[in-house]
This record gives sequence, structure tokens and C-alpha cells, in this order.
Amino acid sequence: QVQLVESGGGLVQPGGSLRLSCAASGSIFSINDMGWYRQAPGEQRELVAAITSGGSTNYADSVKGRFTISRDNAKNTMTLQMNSLKPEDTAIYYCNARIQRRILAGSYDYWGQGTQVTVSS
Repeated sequence: QVQLVESGGGLVQPGGSLRLSCAASGSIFSINDMGWYRQAPGEQRELVAAITSGGSTNYADSVKGRFTISRDNAKNTMTLQMNSLKPEDTAIYYCNARIQRRILAGSYDYWGQGTQVTVSS
């Protein structure tokens, strides 16, 4: 089995910062792309930021310059540093990883359970 566990969500005032973490565990041979998605009430899930195994990153226009994604391949972890948070950043944030569980096997998407981020005064 593979598990992705997020942590670090919470309530923060506008302009504040939060740091989300995601840890992958279980039967893992390699992790390819990883990413953070978010879903606000009544909205579709959207990509916030993504990072390849080589460290290349991609951000949604709405978070460029404010959020930073990083990963530690040795520890199978990923973080999202969120600065200058705005009320419109309020959502459930999900960790996603494309994982190969065994050598010569295919890679599949796995999701965490989500962590709530609320930006409000």
C-alpha cells in the first residue's frame, strides 16, 4: 500500500504564511511528478503547483511569486510554502504523487486526504 499524508493546514490571517507538508510512505520504488491541488467549496479541484523528480516546477498564475513548492527525493516528502495568503486561497489542499511501486511496473496517481487552509481575518 501507499499513503500520502498532508499536514500544516490551518487558519491564518490575510497576508500571513503557512507551510504544507506531504509525506509518502509504503511500497514505493520511485516517485515521478508531485503536486499540490486545491478545491474550494462549489469549485473544481485545480492545480496549485507541481514539481518533477528533477526539481522543475510549475505554478498556477494565481500563486506565482507567493507559493514555493519543493521536495526531498531521499525522504519522499514535498512541501508548499505559502506566503502573502489571500482569502481566495481558502480551500482544501491535496497532495498528489505519481508513484511507481515496483521496478518495471507502471506509475499511478495517489492522493492524500486533504488539509484545510482558511485565510480570514
